[in-house]
Amino acid sequence: MNGTVTSISGATVCVDLADLKIGDRVFVGTSRLTGEVVRLDDKIATVQVFEENRGLGIGEPVTTAGEPLTVALGPGLLGGIFDGLQRPLPLLLESSGDFISSGQNPFPLDRKKTWEVTTHSKPGDSLHSGEAFAKVREGHIEHLLLMPQDGTLQQLEEGKLTLENPFATLADKQPLYGWHSWPVRKARPYQSKLPPTKPLVTGQRCLDFLFPLLKGGVAMVPGGFGTGKTVLEQTIAKFADVDVVVYVGCGERGNEMAGLLDEFGELEDPRTKRPLKERTIIVANTSNMPVAARESSIFTAVTMAEYYRDMGLDVLFLADSLSRWAEALREISSALEEMPGEDGYPTYLGSRLSGFIERAGVVKTLSGGQGSLSMILAVSPPGADFAEPVTQACLRVSGALYMLDTQLAHRRHFPAINWTQSFSLYSDTAMAHFVEEHGEWAKLQARCRDILQREEALREVAEVVGMEGLQDGDRLLMRTAEKIRLDFLCQNSFTEDAFAAPRSTIESITTLVAEHDQLSAALDDGALLDDLLKEAANAPR
Repeated sequence: MNGTVTSISGATVCVDLADLKIGDRVFVGTSRLTGEVVRLDDKIATVQVFEENRGLGIGEPVTTAGEPLTVALGPGLLGGIFDGLQRPLPLLLESSGDFISSGQNPFPLDRKKTWEVTTHSKPGDSLHSGEAFAKVREGHIEHLLLMPQDGTLQQLEEGKLTLENPFATLADKQPLYGWHSWPVRKARPYQSKLPPTKPLVTGQRCLDFLFPLLKGGVAMVPGGFGTGKTVLEQTIAKFADVDVVVYVGCGERGNEMAGLLDEFGELEDPRTKRPLKERTIIVANTSNMPVAARESSIFTAVTMAEYYRDMGLDVLFLADSLSRWAEALREISSALEEMPGEDGYPTYLGSRLSGFIERAGVVKTLSGGQGSLSMILAVSPPGADFAEPVTQACLRVSGALYMLDTQLAHRRHFPAINWTQSFSLYSDTAMAHFVEEHGEWAKLQARCRDILQREEALREVAEVVGMEGLQDGDRLLMRTAEKIRLDFLCQNSFTEDAFAAPRSTIESITTLVAEHDQLSAALDDGALLDDLLKEAANAPR
């Protein structure tokens, strides 16, 4: 079905095309720019164009794809770099150079690559949507090929096949390929949702020890400019205890994404000893790319993350940052002349965010396995104002808050996580696991929190009377708290200390607490703190 462009206002285009539905994908103009229907009024449809539409004119043709915005799901996604519409950036580089030209829609998967296919079922089996009918080896994982619909298998292929070849045939003669498409705004189905129970080890001592995250949980990382959100998320992406990482650069600077791509291409996964990029999918919609596509980028990415979750894998989704996504949503809402809410954001900001974040969790998959999708979401509140709408909307549906402190960042304390303002609702569940594995975890965590809290109270007194005016016991507490902050909570993301396993974490805090207890006992016996510290400094290491 064909129509024409009737009016243009920025990235918002009105088209005369009948029988459209909200969310339908359309191709606008002779360049076939990708757009999405966002409003219907009789025969006139309002379309949000996701690409640069400079040169588009009135009267140019418009065609419908007959389906909503979708992504292609199949083997070959791992290690891929895509934009917000799942267009592979390496192919766009080959065809248009360093600057992406509009109207390109290359297929996101390599249809020429050969895969060694092993059957997972047999002819005659009746399978439901989401069940596996075959499998291939993709890097370090066993990639299950999932049924896109219910059906009875008539024929199955084995051996070396490409994505252009049918992998199976149904009883109604319909071919099944190694890939299928899925609407990005529709959550993938599952049998049931399960409570998170297993800790997600990030390798960051401050997080794993004080504010643990569970597999299937959601954490938000708000912080002002320069507090280290991007570096923290990238460090977690390198070392997190998961099978697949999906990283979304949503409106971030291009040089940061370029650095990430270079680093991930060189690093080694510490668990599998394979290149880190083999377990990573990167969606890059940087600040110099069309802003409209930014709004769809997180849905594109989370759909790919759900796909790997449906294979029974543990998947980590990282977004940097949701504030840039919300700004794109505000710009689209403003162009549509919708009723603005707080700070100009649309009134449905909270529900749109909640619907997206609810796609995280631990699920029993349709194929009978168990997979998890965890989320760590960065937020960039303007002026570090945590009362602004995006931060508050995320806070209502997140299970953990890792608040980045501007003052800590200025003191070069990274990760700049404020240990008095951050929290995790998963602590009790994670604690039971860590206590079973490492024994003294709960006791040491309580001691660490107590020391840091008492130091906060003593710091105000010390500012008035000076350190010399404090008693030796209080001075020792201040010294221990400083060592915990500098030697334990601080981690340099660019050294070998970037990752700390739970065993290493418990050994480090055990040493610090034991030293404090030893010196405290000596003070109780009448020793002077200055003498004890002098002896400790002169002791052989």
